[in-house]
Amino acid sequence: MAAVTTLADAVRSGVAASLAATDAELARRYPGDPGTRQPVHTVYVPADAFTAGTVRAWGDQALAALDAHAPDATALAAVLGLPGSLAGQVHDRVRAKLRREPVEDLRIDFEDGYGPRPDSEEDAAALAAARTVTAAVADGTAPPYLGIRMKCMEAAVRDRGIRTLDLFLTALFDGGGLPAGLVLTLPKVTFPAQVTAMVRLCDAFERAAGLPAGRIGFEIQIETTQAILGPDGTATVPRLIDAAQGRATGLHYGTFDYSAACGISAAHQSLDHPVADYAKAVMQAAAAGTGVRLSDGSTNVLPVGPAAQVHAAWQLHYGLVRRSLARGYYQGWDMHPAHLPTRYAATYAFYREGLDTAAARLAAYTAKTGGDVLDEPATARALSGYLLRGLDCGAVDMPEVADRTGLTRAALDGLAGR
Repeated sequence: MAAVTTLADAVRSGVAASLAATDAELARRYPGDPGTRQPVHTVYVPADAFTAGTVRAWGDQALAALDAHAPDATALAAVLGLPGSLAGQVHDRVRAKLRREPVEDLRIDFEDGYGPRPDSEEDAAALAAARTVTAAVADGTAPPYLGIRMKCMEAAVRDRGIRTLDLFLTALFDGGGLPAGLVLTLPKVTFPAQVTAMVRLCDAFERAAGLPAGRIGFEIQIETTQAILGPDGTATVPRLIDAAQGRATGLHYGTFDYSAACGISAAHQSLDHPVADYAKAVMQAAAAGTGVRLSDGSTNVLPVGPAAQVHAAWQLHYGLVRRSLARGYYQGWDMHPAHLPTRYAATYAFYREGLDTAAARLAAYTAKTGGDVLDEPATARALSGYLLRGLDCGAVDMPEVADRTGLTRAALDGLAGR
């Protein structure tokens, strides 16, 4: 029997025509996941402390801390409360990571971690940073992502920040070109106009250097209350993303500036404070589907001193990282080399302990065999995204995933919408 419809083709085409602008706007504003690796952390190093040996020094110091305070899987399990079988896998992978790639994302800091300096001193530091980055990229010792955090767009430091950005980019370009993993961070954003100003700087540099339009992106650091809630009571974050005109790569939460702006006393400024949860929930909802990644902030409790003090700091950091991962904040800041063991321990435990379940659910979904959980396409995206993040950071290996799911990396990318 032939299928019979009532609506004329003209009705359907009329609906399509009426929604054409909406379709285009959806595609522009919500392009989805960019399909690139997201680092699990960002390490901030003051510009005057950054050298060619910084990344390796952080790795060596992290390994030394691990050797001193959790030299084997049993010790790590006792400190962090890991099951014995998981602790062995995590400890081995953390040690290997600290040898191979201790830092995934490095930011050379010209802002709070550097402070006000004579212009000649900051000029020299900007040029030295660019030369060191160029050399590290050339010899293969650079982390996958690196760049600078400039001073903000507020009037008192605006010209200095712009000059440092210009010096750094110009020296990079003249030294061999902008590296693929270049990341720039714009701090203390309050109004969308400041983001628009950053776009103007990027566009002007691209045109002057003959670079493709849109080549230079940047992160927006959320450190002020006005970046979350505007003076008219509306959410500011979507406006910041829109003002970036497609150049925003990330939203980074600034734990201590934001907490202080909310009037939180120093003893209670933390990633898990309610004001932090509110800010990050707004950031997460605003960034969803835009391709802009979210990063949590940092803890200022350093794993230094006697063993008991180091263990307490590790337990705090491990718990905070696990809490962030469970809430969908897959990146954070690390402020000290001894934070690296627990950054990777928490991240690797998160992905390894869920590997079997996630893989089984995804295999059942793709094979349409069902099971005790009824998963939908959105959940399949989440499951494949989870496995891909584990692969990207080294928590799991492709043979493990392929054996459990029967899927290739390309198939995982497709399911994740990358």
